[in-house]
Amino acid sequence: MRKLGEPMSVNVVRSAPEHVATSDIGALDVHAHAMPLPLLQRLADRGLAELDEVPTGIVRLDPRVSGVGPRAPLPLARSMYDVDVRLSEMDEVGVHRHAVSLPPFLFASTAEDQELATRVVAEGNEDLATYVADAPERLLGLGSVALGWPGAADEARRALDDLGLAGIAIGSRGGGRDLDDPVNDDLWALLSERRTFVFLHPSGVPDPQRQKDFWLPQLVGYPMETALAVARLVFGRVLDRFPLTLCLAHGGGCLPSLRGRLDMGWERKDVARTTAVPPSEFTDRLYYDTAVFSPVLLRRLVEDVGVGHVLLGTDHPFELGDRTPIETVRALGLDETDERSILGGNAAELLALPVPS
Repeated sequence: MRKLGEPMSVNVVRSAPEHVATSDIGALDVHAHAMPLPLLQRLADRGLAELDEVPTGIVRLDPRVSGVGPRAPLPLARSMYDVDVRLSEMDEVGVHRHAVSLPPFLFASTAEDQELATRVVAEGNEDLATYVADAPERLLGLGSVALGWPGAADEARRALDDLGLAGIAIGSRGGGRDLDDPVNDDLWALLSERRTFVFLHPSGVPDPQRQKDFWLPQLVGYPMETALAVARLVFGRVLDRFPLTLCLAHGGGCLPSLRGRLDMGWERKDVARTTAVPPSEFTDRLYYDTAVFSPVLLRRLVEDVGVGHVLLGTDHPFELGDRTPIETVRALGLDETDERSILGGNAAELLALPVPS
């Protein structure tokens, strides 16, 4: 295993695997994660991480960083920190590019200490920038911010301008505050003004005590959390005031199935009529990844929001990710133009990259 902090290099020019057509070379996955070893080592040096089990694919983080229970074993696939392995795995499934973000348990989104949260995020952005720089033609970085604390806009600006990251990944809460808290307004103003690609990944779950069994936080809690977070962005008038270029993980979680109910509430409950137009007009402007794990649900999502608002996303390299992303999109039976839009064209345009031809 590469020593902590040792530079990683990519010297091999890879071609597409035989089972993937050359037209798929432009596939761009917007939902992929990394945990650079230098970041984990920094945390370990401060007593915030245990790295003894890294060779067996496990890392343990302090709850102030991870937001999960003490000494909870968190999966650490080798491609999280080894660029060569990641590129090989990408080649195996026919994905040309990854837009890489830190996983939610490195957002420090439940931390009550502003200094800790902002330091973890800042160091994470620096190490993520170094990680993706090892394969600039294949990897893009999405920086993080300490939501709920003053200065998030400054860190986003640093990540984009100084570190050269391609966009920003946010959690669903931070600093004990929801996304519609005014403390985040400077951040939303910056990101909307620049039309920055923003990827929202749930960073907590509602009522965790009821979800302590059966892996329910990931199976049920994350989809509910996304719906709650976006509902607050809508009814809290964030999306009305700030036209964010916002993509939701896991196909928006529960949100797509709630569109009718949110509109009904807006129509019939005065307290919910906070905007001039119904909630669906805002949710229809958002973008959604393909990680819904059902061809029926993905087809319905495409029908509901349109081909132009669906982006390839896998949750790589977690065990609950899409392991055959090209096949997932092909199973929809779309024409070639629409298929290519979902596989990479939409994401390339939003990230200001050359659109595959």
